[in-house]
Amino acid sequence: MLKVSQVTFAYQDKNTLQNINFSVEKGTHTCIIGESGCGKSTLLKAIFGLLDLDEGSIYWNDEQVLGPAFNLVPGHDKMKYLAQEDHLMPYTSVAENIQKHLSRQQAEFSTQRTEELLEVIDMLPFAKSKVKNLSGGQKQRVALAQVLAKEPELLLLDEPFNFIDNFRKNKLRRNLFNYLKKQKITCIFATHDSTDMLGFADQALVMKEGKLMANDTSEQLFNFPPNKYVASLFKEVNELNLELFEASAEGKVLIYPTEIKLSENGNLTAKVIKSYFNGTDYFVEAQARNKQKIYFNSTEFLEASAAIRLLVDEELLQQRMVKTKESF
Repeated sequence: MLKVSQVTFAYQDKNTLQNINFSVEKGTHTCIIGESGCGKSTLLKAIFGLLDLDEGSIYWNDEQVLGPAFNLVPGHDKMKYLAQEDHLMPYTSVAENIQKHLSRQQAEFSTQRTEELLEVIDMLPFAKSKVKNLSGGQKQRVALAQVLAKEPELLLLDEPFNFIDNFRKNKLRRNLFNYLKKQKITCIFATHDSTDMLGFADQALVMKEGKLMANDTSEQLFNFPPNKYVASLFKEVNELNLELFEASAEGKVLIYPTEIKLSENGNLTAKVIKSYFNGTDYFVEAQARNKQKIYFNSTEFLEASAAIRLLVDEELLQQRMVKTKESF
């Protein structure tokens, strides 16, 4: 188990991590998500032992993780950390970059292990290719295979898919996280993309300005976001005044565009501003009677200035009102 307790760290008087507390069970996958500059990368470095903490402690399996002041070579030996920048050998092959982390005395095992990892990252045909000839996304995949060559107990990944093409990203995520689960490797990965998290993380940590804003399952955070910041990490979200639904009501409620339906019996009236085709349907921008913008999805194109009625499920509305009431 990883236990992070009251961790605080600052770069030149700027608090980058402020009183961070959480734990991670063995064999689980945890996502750290947040906007750029929120402290995700710094937290991963602290967990790996690359930083000397100002306050707090980090333990992996009852062993304290200590920083550079206590270690000649920083970094915990039971962990592997993959930063956003790779450290590949450009003039050697993809296979050789992986094999350099394996024993030369076990040639047969080294070859089998390399092929296994090349299958995980979907790069078996590139085994003999020079790294200098690869794209940025391909290099990122090779770097992933490198850190897995000798399996760690805890794998730390910083934005592991940010250079990878979308059409390859989904398959890679499935391959990687299924492999890690099979091998019972604990993983903590940082991202700003919710699609990295939704189907693959057992636990989600939301960070903002160096603080831990939420700690829950991704499903719970998506369905019942505690505030607009958390909801907006998943997708665009409407922050609607409750008076739109009930004249005497006060406060606001968070509703995703996909949760608003076009309906003649709708509980909202609005006027269409513009429709945007997005492949499967239309993303529509509209304006409510109180001049507030409303965004929703429609299966049909709606002309600008068209008067419409929109429906938000009453049960969902009540659930979100309760969950978000204290956040505004």
